[in-house]
Amino acid sequence: MLPPFDYFTYRRVRNQKQAERAARFASLPYPYHLNFTDADKKIIDQPIEELVRDVQESTTSPLTVLQAYGKVAVKAQERTNCITELLLPEAESWLESDINLKGPLAGIPVSLKDSVQVKGFDTTLGYTALANQPFQEDGPMTRLLKDAGAVPYAKTALPITLLSFESANGLWGHCRNPHVPEYSPGGSTGGEAALLAQGGRIGIGSDVAGSVRVPAAWSGIYSLRCSTGRWPKVGVSTSMPGQEGIPSVFSPMARTLNDLTYFTKSIIGMQPWKYDYTVHPISWRKDLEDEAKSKSLRIGLMSTDGVVPPTPAIEHALSTTVAALTAAGHTITEITPPSNADPFTGLNLASQLLNSDGCHHFNAPLRSFEPSDPGANQLSRVAHLPRPLRYLYYLYVRYIKRDTVLATLIKDFGPKSSAALWPLVAQRESYRATWHKWWDAAPQQFDFILCPANATPALPHKAMHDAVSSCGYTFLWNLLDYSAGVLPVGHVDAVRDASVAPYKTVLKRLGCDHAIARGAWKHYDSVKMAGLPTAVQVVGRRWQEEQVLGYMAVVEKALEEYRDPKSGLGGKYTLLEID
Repeated sequence: MLPPFDYFTYRRVRNQKQAERAARFASLPYPYHLNFTDADKKIIDQPIEELVRDVQESTTSPLTVLQAYGKVAVKAQERTNCITELLLPEAESWLESDINLKGPLAGIPVSLKDSVQVKGFDTTLGYTALANQPFQEDGPMTRLLKDAGAVPYAKTALPITLLSFESANGLWGHCRNPHVPEYSPGGSTGGEAALLAQGGRIGIGSDVAGSVRVPAAWSGIYSLRCSTGRWPKVGVSTSMPGQEGIPSVFSPMARTLNDLTYFTKSIIGMQPWKYDYTVHPISWRKDLEDEAKSKSLRIGLMSTDGVVPPTPAIEHALSTTVAALTAAGHTITEITPPSNADPFTGLNLASQLLNSDGCHHFNAPLRSFEPSDPGANQLSRVAHLPRPLRYLYYLYVRYIKRDTVLATLIKDFGPKSSAALWPLVAQRESYRATWHKWWDAAPQQFDFILCPANATPALPHKAMHDAVSSCGYTFLWNLLDYSAGVLPVGHVDAVRDASVAPYKTVLKRLGCDHAIARGAWKHYDSVKMAGLPTAVQVVGRRWQEEQVLGYMAVVEKALEEYRDPKSGLGGKYTLLEID
């Protein structure tokens, strides 16, 4: 149907899909609607490795496990609107035929970002134009999971465009943060993070600029951004097909670090290169994981990306982690990034590579007046400006507003011809080579880099209108293709984490008074944010997933053994209670 009349199609499909989802939840057998029993809570709290053993030894029925997590899904959906497609009835039948209960994930329920292809279900990505087109076969990633013994039971919320730290779209609505519902759970894998924070077990998301790490940080769970070629990516849908300037990677997420490590090891142990031609045949290297956990570490600290300084709550989480690691006997040194490959240069380069199509593809499926993401709208407005007007806008921001940071990002942001794109790819490779040489040279030679996952805790809904470019702490490592993990540290405290002055005053003192920093800091309010998680990021080098998980274990242990006498941070992170 031609615009603008396809607006009515958008409304009809939206209402139909939401009604179908509501009906699936309402029609679940009665066990799924009961309160949690002590047996349910034991299953939900039990480490994966033990639960797999119990299933394989027939001590615990896989159906009992599925029903416990089905209850989690029902309650999580009521609280946060985190699920797009409910797979529970089909999952019960898969247990009888499709699931390999001798695999390393035998009977473990797994949730999937909406973009993963599952037989019999849509993969809408939040677009109504992609609804009512169920896949006829499982994608390779889903087949791999079933062969490993995992049981897909839900597909989870994401933002339309998949380029946002929000998780909302016109088709499914807003996904809410499980700690403070007025805030985002993160994005683009926000529904996954929300479900896992509320008692889910393991899940899979994708990450092109921080999309498994920011949701982990904002929702209080654990995630690992794998390097390209280490985790399967075939059998998924995307809003930007063919985009390879900054490759999107699919990666694991989990409620606990123990489960994240076991899940990652199990999938790699399944030899995923036999399912997916993009995966490198690199077996799990347990010796590297063990070595990372067994020695005194030399850690590089990136306390700021030089673009958006961390807000007080994040600064406290980072300083507490530094103190805990120092008390545990590790050496920490503030890094000085290579001068010709600094994080802001990387942010500008990565932004141009990722959106080299001029924001065409993620807008193409939108129907008339179908709401898009506020941040993606901001990017699109700049990208769609005719070149002369965009240059005039650049001059205005640069010389009238005197904002050199935003002006630099605007100047060359737009559609690229092949002749313009190739030099950018060459710059990417030079940038990577510079960092590779820098890390190897003295005095660096760090085991890993510690930094924030984002400058702020979770932001309120629709804040991406202002904070869309505040992604440097994660986007940098996508550009470099480094392995990186996120783990929670604590929660925002209304008093301890209050800002000492109005945000514009603070940013001026820090020399960061520009639109990118103001867009993130303007939403910082420790009173309204009280209870939201805080987190840190652990960054290794390319294809160092084993080491990064080992380093995360070192950080977690140090935090558990430490208690900051001033802030009170440290100790074991408190997960959300299962109601």
